[in-house]
Order: sequence, then structure tokens, then C-alpha cells
Amino acid sequence: MYIKEIISLIEDYAPLKLQASFDNSGLLCGDPERELTSILLCIDVTEEVIKEAIDKGHNLIISHHPLIFGGLKHITPATYVERCVIHAIKHDITIYAAHTNMDVVANGVSGRMADKLNLQHRQILQPEGDPMAGNGFGIIGELQQPVESITFLQQVKEIFRCDRLRYTAPHTPSIQRVAVCGGAGASFFKQALTGRADIYISGDFKYHDFFLTENRIMIADIGHYESEQFTKEIFYEILTKKISKFAVQFSEINTNPIKYL
Repeated sequence: MYIKEIISLIEDYAPLKLQASFDNSGLLCGDPERELTSILLCIDVTEEVIKEAIDKGHNLIISHHPLIFGGLKHITPATYVERCVIHAIKHDITIYAAHTNMDVVANGVSGRMADKLNLQHRQILQPEGDPMAGNGFGIIGELQQPVESITFLQQVKEIFRCDRLRYTAPHTPSIQRVAVCGGAGASFFKQALTGRADIYISGDFKYHDFFLTENRIMIADIGHYESEQFTKEIFYEILTKKISKFAVQFSEINTNPIKYL
């Protein structure tokens, strides 16, 4: 099987046309005409991930976040991005990213968050494109039964493996209607509020965002990486329907750049 065939599997699920205008999803580095050896799945491409691919003989890395986001004017060892590109090319490693197209597609990043919370009666938080396609940013749905607010936060912290969780004071004794958005979801706060969510779970909220709740909704900031970590599972499920499970591996590197004391 060739690398281009693997790319087609991902793009059949999350077409590149769905990506946001600012994004750089797709083939970033390498030759798609090469024969595949095996695949390494990650959220971010770092030098440690490149080394892992080299050591384990993978010649395709599929990430959620694009390694190359802005234009590169040169390729030298000056930055980690350039060093990653240099080592990938030197070792014939292809790098591919599925970012906002995987955020937007139905059953994408936010859908996986909703799966982890077992949300029912789901709707798209911010629909994009053809309304019949069910694509868009975020999900809003309901728990099977109300859960006491702090108990629910503790469950969220455990499910998403959060070292810390930032949240606003509960405005209601229990939670049932839940909005989620993978990554940086602050821009969809109004949609969560309009959708009558009891709580909005996402990442990258700023200090002043928390004031906007005004005792109408809870915000729970679980972290950018934490909200998107299960994207690797989506990649794995797409690929292993067509190829051997032995050819697809999860990176063992935690690429979250944020550490906590």
C-alpha cells in the first residue's frame, strides 16, 4: 500500500475542503508515492515524535496539529519546526495533518468528546456548510440523567486526564445539558449559552471569558491538548478498517507543552 492511499482514507472521512481558511491541513512533508511501512499517530509533531518514528521504522506520521502552520522562508536548524522537517526529509518520513477539517466533520474531535461523556440528543454547536451534512464546530447534548455539578467536574477531570481544571462557580445544583468543543472554543461561548447548556467544556479560555457567564452557565477549561487527545483514536479507527492494526501505532510521546506543579 502506498502513502497516498492512507491519505485518501483520512480525506474521505474529513475532506480538506472543510478546513478553515487559516489552516494548513494536508500533506506537509514527504512523498505520497512511497510505499508505506507503518504509521505513527500523534497530536503534535515534535523532535521527539520524529525520533520515535525513526527508531520504530514508521515512514508516515499523521498528526492533528499541522507542523507547518505559517509559511517557511528557509529550512535551517533554527527552530524546532525546521529541524523536524530536516530530519523527516533525511529519513524519508512523510508528515500529514488533519486539523480543522477533523474539528468540523461530523463525528470528529468534538464528537469524540461527546462520546466520552456519553451525551445524548446531540446537535452541532456552530454548524458549517451544508446543514444536511451535520458538520460544524462543537457539540451540545444531554447526559442520561442530571449529575451534581462538582461530581460532574470530577468525572470530566478523570475522563480527560486533566492535571488541573479551571471552572466557574456552579450556577445550578446539577448538570444535564452539556456543550463541548475541542481545542480553543471560547469563540463559541454564545452558542453554548443560546443552546441552554448548563456547562461549556473546551480549552484556551482567557481570564475575562470567565466573567461572561454571569451565573447563567458554567465554563470548564480542560486544556487544549486534553480536549483533543482522543483524535488519535479517530485516526486509528479510520485506518484499521482498511489496514492491519500492526501497521498503525499511537505515539508514546506526550506532546502537551503545558506542565503543571
